[in-house]
Amino acid sequence: MIGLLQRVSEASVYVDGERVGCIDQGLLVFVGIEREDTKAIAVRLLERILAYRVFADDSGRMNLSVRNVAGGLLLVPQFTLVADTRKGARPSFSHAASPALGRELFAEILTQARQRYAPVAAGVFAADMQISLLNDGPVTFWLQVSAAD
Repeated sequence: MIGLLQRVSEASVYVDGERVGCIDQGLLVFVGIEREDTKAIAVRLLERILAYRVFADDSGRMNLSVRNVAGGLLLVPQFTLVADTRKGARPSFSHAASPALGRELFAEILTQARQRYAPVAAGVFAADMQISLLNDGPVTFWLQVSAAD
């Protein structure tokens, strides 16, 4: 499972022109789900997201997590993160989870996030979404969790 974290000053997600989720300062996380992923992997990725230190402390060092700064968390499903782009001019999605598994595991990570943290907002699985964000830094990190982790 992949989490592409972006530290943001604000972010919103829209579906059919309607804002379905927004946060102020915090993390916008695009979530890519692979075919071998499980609920345990989803929980492990969430733990890493909530603990990952990407916000500056008083010394200007990235030593604070989203929890430490009481920032927002905006989770957005994005299957294109798992694309295989090593060959050719068109991505392959052979590593992507099936839509059913992807929906189930995105729902799991969202449920767990809402049980463990607030505020949490989210995009809509399989929807055509428009994302508006103000990247702070810019600061962007790729987290990947697998069964071996």
